[in-house]
Amino acid sequence: MQTRKLWAGGVLSGLSILFLLVDSGMKLAKARVSVEGTIELGYPESAVFVIGAILLVCTALYAVSRTSVLGAVLLTGYLGGAVATQLRVGNPLFSHILFPVYFGTLVWAGLYLRDQRLRDFISHTNN
Repeated sequence: MQTRKLWAGGVLSGLSILFLLVDSGMKLAKARVSVEGTIELGYPESAVFVIGAILLVCTALYAVSRTSVLGAVLLTGYLGGAVATQLRVGNPLFSHILFPVYFGTLVWAGLYLRDQRLRDFISHTNN
């Protein structure tokens, strides 16, 4: 059972990390789609690189076992900003506004399954 949890957690975390690395890479490279999307959301073009750098640092922290909880907390803040941005521009609820919530759930589920310390912490807080 423990091996399956670790495997599932690794897969969920790996998929999350891959998606976030691609997203941050596109922002750092100032890919046209990232620049246009950022401008449509009301941010200046100059913010694209900074947003990508912040995302890359948060993702790197999440990917390293020793700092994964800190990375998950920082990614939660980052994704919270994405929710606020989507809400501010009036995008649809289930496809746009809640997407960062869905993604944050995936990030935390992957970490929960792969990190015994987090599972222990959560089980102790429930007693």
